[in-house]
Amino acid sequence: MIIVNIEDENGLKAFRHTAAHILAQAVKRLYPEAKLAIGPAIDDGFYYDFDVEKPFTQEDLEKIEVEMKKIVKENLKLEHYTLPFDEALTLFKDEPYKIELINELVGGDVLDAPLTFFKQGEFTDLCAGPHINYTSKVKAFKLLSSTGAYWRGSEKNKMLCRIYGTAFPKAAQLEEHLTAMEEARKRDHNKLGRELELFTTSEHIGQGLPVLMPKGARILQILQRFVEDEEQARGYVLTKTPSFAKSDLYKISGHWQHYKDGMFVMGDEEKDKEVFALRPMTCPFQFQSYLNRARSYRDLPIRYNETATLFRNESSGEMHGLIRLRQFTLSEGHIVCTPEQVEKEFLDALDLARFMLQTLSLEEDTSFRFSKWDSNNREKYIGDPEMWEKTQDFMREILDKTGIKYYEADGEAAFYGPKLDIQIKNVFGKEDTLITIQIDFQLAERFGMVYVDSDGEKKFPIIIHRSSIGCYERTLALLIEKYAGAFPLWLAPEQVRILPIADRHNEFCESLVKTLKKNAIRADIDSRSEKVGFKIREAQLQKIPYMLVIGDNEVETGQISVRSRKEADLGAMSIDALCEKLRLEITDKII
Repeated sequence: MIIVNIEDENGLKAFRHTAAHILAQAVKRLYPEAKLAIGPAIDDGFYYDFDVEKPFTQEDLEKIEVEMKKIVKENLKLEHYTLPFDEALTLFKDEPYKIELINELVGGDVLDAPLTFFKQGEFTDLCAGPHINYTSKVKAFKLLSSTGAYWRGSEKNKMLCRIYGTAFPKAAQLEEHLTAMEEARKRDHNKLGRELELFTTSEHIGQGLPVLMPKGARILQILQRFVEDEEQARGYVLTKTPSFAKSDLYKISGHWQHYKDGMFVMGDEEKDKEVFALRPMTCPFQFQSYLNRARSYRDLPIRYNETATLFRNESSGEMHGLIRLRQFTLSEGHIVCTPEQVEKEFLDALDLARFMLQTLSLEEDTSFRFSKWDSNNREKYIGDPEMWEKTQDFMREILDKTGIKYYEADGEAAFYGPKLDIQIKNVFGKEDTLITIQIDFQLAERFGMVYVDSDGEKKFPIIIHRSSIGCYERTLALLIEKYAGAFPLWLAPEQVRILPIADRHNEFCESLVKTLKKNAIRADIDSRSEKVGFKIREAQLQKIPYMLVIGDNEVETGQISVRSRKEADLGAMSIDALCEKLRLEITDKII
């Protein structure tokens, strides 16, 4: 099937898919030894993976782009045809990745019909389509970057070279997109966070293991205190559990069987009596607090919360800045409740999550995904299929009552139960999960967690796994991008900077710092022997919310000259009036 209408979503996807084929054709012309992998359209463009001797440089991308323009001018027709299995193998005898795909398609009984191909000039690709009909229609395109990518996304496979590009029907649309990308690069937390000295990384420490510098650590501390105080006010009780455990614990929960590849394991089961693993989650640890004594229905619900450091063995190709890490901090929590309490507790957990997002002004950037099991892939999950369907139907009823707009996704559930994922996009449009709320109808039984109900019978509770703000590091990354580093006052690591005009004003500035700190306001002095204009510009570059310029007049009158990052010069006011103004702005968490 060939799509020619490039104005709708499907047409744009076909348009970009054709651009990916033009890219592959250009690469094969310039680098005949390059081996083809895959080249799909993606949300904002396309990419193609190649096996090449040396990674593509920026100069290479420029040459490839020139060759692509030649292919566009040649106005090649995209011809769709089919071949039987044997002829397909012959056609791609020198393309090992295509051979693997062909064998997989046929071996998996995917095809009862011949394999499908698209041809343009001398170039042919294994492809189901769709495409637009002529290369001449792909005029507004741009190659953006070249990066490494493992074949099939697995570190066990060879590292390939991936070229990213974007394409639009009109040049004006491309320019608009490139301008937006440039703005996104300016806000990229991986760049801005380092420039503002919020975090850094070290090759000696390793990928996915950032070092939070004093400013970044302060913001995480502020967020953590805010979250824990709010959770306490909502009836949560705090736990503090170990960072690793014997494999026995994970075998009970099922994580050992279903998640071992994502864990850091210490020891060898064949050689060592005890094998340990760093925790990728907190649930089986917090369950031990519940199991400490007998429980009655009168004890429920119990809401456990913990600021937990977790460890997940992410592949190197997946990690980016603070978004995806191997060690991270989660606002983890588990609600143990009776079946009758599930709906209210789920809604309360959702209310808490939305309150956090609203306070941080992140909610407008989120979407809601109802993540279900895949009934065709049962080995990925534990439990009875009937209970899965029953629990998912119940969860759908709860979600419908909230009025939120959500979409359903098969195969995204946890291995023990369905969940609501609150999804959020970074400045580049890449979507990640920020917060989850899961209904677990299985692990209580596995761990022998029971309560005595009002009828005197022992029963298994339902467990709600939830986060209130998600991964703190990921949240920090999103906040850096949201505010371009100019954090609201209550989150700013340095809220006030005092700028003495001359050394003789330093003593007075020291007294101001003491007063501000007594009022729980984070303040510092720039006492360097620099002109005050230089100090102001530097404070602006570091995005300090308030500056106090102190000279002879301020020392004599006690009236402070105040400059705001948002409102420029606010004039003079007393230190008491300033403290009151800032305290209100901080307490109300004004954005």
